[in-house]
Amino acid sequence: MKGILICGHGSRDPEGIEGFKTLVALLRKRYPDRMVDYGFLEFAHPIYAAAVERMYVAGVREIIAIPAILFAGGHAKNDIPFEMNTLQSQYADLKIKLGRHIGITPSILQLAKKLIEQAEAAHPMADRKDACLLLVGRGTSDPDANADVAKLTRMLGEGLGFGFATTAFIGVTQPLLKDHLPIIDYLPYQRIVALPVFLFTGVLLKKIYAQLEEFGKTTNKTIITTGSFECDELLLQTIDERIREVQEGNPNMNCQLCKYRTQIIGFEEEVGKEQVGHHLAVKGILFEEDEKPGEKKTVLTTVKKLLGI
Repeated sequence: MKGILICGHGSRDPEGIEGFKTLVALLRKRYPDRMVDYGFLEFAHPIYAAAVERMYVAGVREIIAIPAILFAGGHAKNDIPFEMNTLQSQYADLKIKLGRHIGITPSILQLAKKLIEQAEAAHPMADRKDACLLLVGRGTSDPDANADVAKLTRMLGEGLGFGFATTAFIGVTQPLLKDHLPIIDYLPYQRIVALPVFLFTGVLLKKIYAQLEEFGKTTNKTIITTGSFECDELLLQTIDERIREVQEGNPNMNCQLCKYRTQIIGFEEEVGKEQVGHHLAVKGILFEEDEKPGEKKTVLTTVKKLLGI
């Protein structure tokens, strides 16, 4: 029996977890001939080990693991491979094949375009040449992943005809959103169209919205914000593509600019660094797995939650 494991990051925000479960429920309908399950790296249940165990108990002996991670930072390059390799070593007759992160695909570009157009439609029509496109990424310690956010910014800015396009981050790297907004305020554009590059809502996305709202009180510019990617068909198409790559034996990342394989300026000491996970202290904390994707709440599930079982 074959299965698909959707590898999430996890969130402190229950709304983010619910969004992820909705994605899994849609994929179960999309792949009815396989067992589709899910797990999280941190902050939520089930952790990957629990998901793999229940798949194994159900008779699955070949798993395609897909990182539901937008860009190839440490989670996609280190943490998830480390977890999958560790789990693989625990099951002699189980094969785990790891796919690529989501990345920039034609479908993801179309989805970003769709979100921008939906946000703009709620405001009076205006020439995009008079607007600044602002993409806000999570921010990582990996310049390769951060560069992909900037690449997405450039492709959307040019493709959609914005007068200017720029990138900021909510954490870890520069420029931080709170520091970048005052600079944008000096630019000669009447609108700022902000696209947070996140799959689902969560603590960081809400922090981005809060900073944009606060900035809106101090500027004469119109601030337009999009939603997160959520469970759009275009996202599902990219996940389909990642699954096909594994099936065809070609799930490789672009490693030319990976700081763990190549000497990148400023990160030379990280070449050849051991692949280890660093989320052991926060695995599964904060939230229990209340109900499975697509499962309706019942009196029994509510009682189990209250009893902590």
